Amino acid sequence: MLSTYPDALVLGEGSNVLFTQDLSRAVIIIDIKGIDVVQRTDTFLEVKVAAGENWHDFVLWCLGHDLGGVENLSLIPGKCGAAPIQNIGAYGVELSHVLTSVTCMDRQTLVEHTLDKSECKFGYRDSVFKQAYKDRFVVTSITLRLTTQGHHKKNCSYGAIQDVLSSWSVVDPSIKDISAAVIQIRQSKLPNPRYLPNAGSFFKNPVVDQQTFLSLQERYPDIPSYPIDDKKRKIPAGWLIDKCGWKGVMLDKVGVHAQQALVLVNHGERDGYKIKLLSQLIQKHVAEVFGVDLQGEVNIF
Repeated sequence: MLSTYPDALVLGEGSNVLFTQDLSRAVIIIDIKGIDVVQRTDTFLEVKVAAGENWHDFVLWCLGHDLGGVENLSLIPGKCGAAPIQNIGAYGVELSHVLTSVTCMDRQTLVEHTLDKSECKFGYRDSVFKQAYKDRFVVTSITLRLTTQGHHKKNCSYGAIQDVLSSWSVVDPSIKDISAAVIQIRQSKLPNPRYLPNAGSFFKNPVVDQQTFLSLQERYPDIPSYPIDDKKRKIPAGWLIDKCGWKGVMLDKVGVHAQQALVLVNHGERDGYKIKLLSQLIQKHVAEVFGVDLQGEVNIF
């Protein structure tokens, strides 16, 4: 199929895509299935997951087998093959924390390659598949190393998770408890795309140097942030957008979600280009107010 349509657009579920025009090329949907155990020890299990498996269904499979490491990534839409491309992450955890390798096929030669974690060059919502290898490879499977019972490294570092667990009087949470908390938080903030079309978080959380952050903090003492390292901090894009007054704003049939400013929603507009224009207005406004450039997380065609 790839050799017949070398320029085809390859999609999983299309949950991170905005179409602004009709396509003149073929679209191939990845639907390869399968979850296989490739290595087992007392402390971890390595599993190879086919690219066409639904990501959240895979997380539930892990929880059902008491395998830890992906519980914070519950309810992220899309398929497993798309996960390494932008290094999906949420609530203090990124795919790169558990991934060991990615198997992919060269679109031109149809030769299969396996890239280890270091070769994937993971960054914040970034990987070699979005940079040097963009449009070159199609991911066919990913291999993850997950912890077994008694060896889980539970991450409740994001305040919202701890708040939910405390409200449930959970002191020593299981990985299922953490997953349930993440699901509750996401469902309370993010609209279901089946009922209100959206592509999830439209923008990346910007990362700024320490000097820039301190300057912003002088002007906005309540600005939230998360440390990346000793020199950089991550600022929630939703907070910046909300501070600029965009939360809940509607322009014709497109707008900013009332519960989460990071999400752009479509109330029946047929022209995806208007969503792109809205995103550009928001980017311009945030840059004018804060001097921070918002980068899009959604793939726009």
